Amino acid sequence: MSIDRFGGISDATELDSAQTDGTVRHGCEQERELQQDTEQTTDAHLRTPAGGPLAGVRVVEVGQAVCAPLCARHLADLGADVIKVEAHDGDLARSYDSVVNGESAYFAWANYGKRSIVLDLRAEDGREALSKLLVRSDVFIHNLGPGSMERLGFGREAVKALNPSIVDCSISGFGSTGPMADRKAFDLLVQGEAGLMSVTGAQDEPAKVGISIVDMCTAVYALSAIQAALWERITTGRGQHIEMSLLDSIAEWMMAPALHQMHTGKPPRREGARHNMMVPYGRYRTGAETSVNFAIQTQRHWQLLCEEVLLAPELTAHADFATNANRVANRRDLEPMIEERLTARGHVSVVEDLLRTGIPCGEVNDLAAFVDHPQLAERSRWRSIRAGEGTTRTIVPPFSLGDRAQDERAEQLAVPALGEHTQSILAALGVPG
Repeated sequence: MSIDRFGGISDATELDSAQTDGTVRHGCEQERELQQDTEQTTDAHLRTPAGGPLAGVRVVEVGQAVCAPLCARHLADLGADVIKVEAHDGDLARSYDSVVNGESAYFAWANYGKRSIVLDLRAEDGREALSKLLVRSDVFIHNLGPGSMERLGFGREAVKALNPSIVDCSISGFGSTGPMADRKAFDLLVQGEAGLMSVTGAQDEPAKVGISIVDMCTAVYALSAIQAALWERITTGRGQHIEMSLLDSIAEWMMAPALHQMHTGKPPRREGARHNMMVPYGRYRTGAETSVNFAIQTQRHWQLLCEEVLLAPELTAHADFATNANRVANRRDLEPMIEERLTARGHVSVVEDLLRTGIPCGEVNDLAAFVDHPQLAERSRWRSIRAGEGTTRTIVPPFSLGDRAQDERAEQLAVPALGEHTQSILAALGVPG
């Protein structure tokens, strides 16, 4: 018996006896009998030929909406074999809309590159199939409602008993303890609870961030924790339970405004498309229908802005605007003056001078301009995947690993139909369909 590169036990010929004598084989390559030539037919159904640093890692996802599915999809991006377990009515994100060839935009984005199996986890045969999958897997990710996995018989101790080396990542809204442990949560609700909406939006009204930022934040932290746990397993041979909560994750990102609150007794003001702790920093009008983003973070950039862009060098010596703290305190006087000078010069001239002087700046694009962004096109950041009855463009994952080809799995990538791989996976597991 040997330990594979991810810390799992790789002598799969002992699987049957290990299960009958009370011990459990585990690890990312432990089911070797499914990889022998004599079982090539079923093997092809249980494995995918993905390359990448996580090739050989099997992930089981029981996920809904965004957070768990996105985390699992990024593991697939890195080469893991991800099996998505769905109920007969599917991940709720499937029904958000049908704009991508019949698939919803959210579902297509967070779920391509996976395989879908339909299991009724309330039924004994469904739980048996999931158990067999977990014994043969390295990572288990789930984000059903509070207590759901425990009620189904897949709490942390039960999963550990099935497979001591599995990395079990549970994601909830508020964690497993505390007064809100039993409350369901979605991104919007946690944005509100975390105070994120209180620092987002215009002065007269708080707003939610325009994307599911809490789900995404938690997914990225879960991704990092899972990879760390897999790395640790190399030396320990043991898996572990990872507990993630949406509130815990976004709380980390809220610490700058929270520290401001704790040390001044008041929150930073909402400033819409402008920074609430740095001035000038944000979107400023350059004409009746044009605007530009720019960011002043150093005194040198403030001086260059005044002298070379605003053509108002006297502002650098003005006591009310001498430091960032002064400018924040006096922004109601300063920002109208900035926009008056910018609009007098016009958008093209302003952008040219911002670029010439090295002041960080950018356009304020709409989505149509974003999807046709020349920088993304030049760097080949788009690829085509299969979705529904056709194809769609999607962005290449943001991590670039040395000389590894970004698109090496492109021909395999597809948004799975509900239950598309049920029969093949069950056959490979030896479970009747």
